[in-house]
Amino acid sequence: MGRKLSHGRRNFLKMAVVLAGAATEKGYSQPAARASREQHDPFPKIKGYRLLGRTGFKVSDLATGSIMDGGVLSAMLDTGVNFIDTAESYPGHHRLVGSAIKDRDRKSLFINTKMQAEGDISREGFIKRARKSLEDLGTDYVDCMMLHMPETVEELKNEGFHAAMQELRAEGRVRFVGLSNHGSFWFRDPKETMERVLLAAVDDGRFDVFLMGYNFLQMDQAERVLEASRPKKIGIALMKTTPVTEYEILKLRLELLEKEGKEISPLFQEGLKRFREKAERAEGFIKKYGLKNPDEVKAAAIRFVLSNPDVHTVCCSVGTYEEMERVVRLSGSRLDLEGQATLAAYKAACGEFYCRHACGLCELECPRHVPVNTIMRYNHYFLAQGREKEAMLKYSQIPGARADACTNCLGHCERACPYGVPVQGMLLLAHHQLTLA
Repeated sequence: MGRKLSHGRRNFLKMAVVLAGAATEKGYSQPAARASREQHDPFPKIKGYRLLGRTGFKVSDLATGSIMDGGVLSAMLDTGVNFIDTAESYPGHHRLVGSAIKDRDRKSLFINTKMQAEGDISREGFIKRARKSLEDLGTDYVDCMMLHMPETVEELKNEGFHAAMQELRAEGRVRFVGLSNHGSFWFRDPKETMERVLLAAVDDGRFDVFLMGYNFLQMDQAERVLEASRPKKIGIALMKTTPVTEYEILKLRLELLEKEGKEISPLFQEGLKRFREKAERAEGFIKKYGLKNPDEVKAAAIRFVLSNPDVHTVCCSVGTYEEMERVVRLSGSRLDLEGQATLAAYKAACGEFYCRHACGLCELECPRHVPVNTIMRYNHYFLAQGREKEAMLKYSQIPGARADACTNCLGHCERACPYGVPVQGMLLLAHHQLTLA
């Protein structure tokens, strides 16, 4: 596979109707067709390992994300997964990871954790927090310590963080330094994009590994970062790779809201009306192209990112043993024509219902400074990752305007969205869900 992948991926998504129609005619899009061709082992194993850039460490092509079930996490490690992603801001996750890695060969694992530039951001402050992370993880060192979600180029240059990393690396407590980003939180004034921050980090030269958002519905920013990272041999781990669950749950939420029969403002009704019109159109595509099984679309989405040789590992946040087994069976695979057709059809049917991570294009047009991308990210945690309590807590802590401010708005965000997302209706549904209003 050549290096001109960006152009090829964009092309296959433009062939939505042709590919999806051809696949349907041949019966390719049916889940049973793929299942009949695959020989499943009783217990899946990781089949692919890739060099994580200049770290020199061979990581499994699939990694653990914020898995909150210790049994599921341990089972995933038993399959050969050796890249573990965590963060000090994930409640209780360091201790959970520490329990899962106990009695395992520590040198066979690559543990990646993250710290935000908040609170005490002096060298001493970061060192104190790093030592606490090591204590909770039950390990003498972490393979990579990341600066977590810097919102600006200036923030990634935080000298307290870099001085702390230099000292901890000299002690052997941290092996490599990294950066995570999937867009700004946009709580106050609009900040800088994921692309701008990560490209600045490439030029900075002090970061060995990136954790970033990338998927088949949101490619351009990430692919420019991948291209810039390649000659510097920066390791690439991915998150936000399966943007395929929101539509069905949002539709059910709308139906529930309407059944409650509460009196709502005309502008609220107008925002939901636009959402419903798009939902009805999507329903026609879903029936036509046989996309009722979201697991099939998720599998194709993971195969899409695994097909990119500039990607080294893909973080997966699974919640059950069954889901873990389905994901691990994708290791070593690539996107085929059937998968291309599935993704193309899904994009045509439901692409408008994915608020792009790391985008932030509509916030500039919001007169009330609603952090649209952040709210939709929290709703993604609620809908797609089963992190309901965490999502609701994060939403309640948003400073300033939240989505209830969208009730009597004319929908400036929707007019500014280049992807046709029914933003206002989705924000109103998110508010209803994240507050149980």
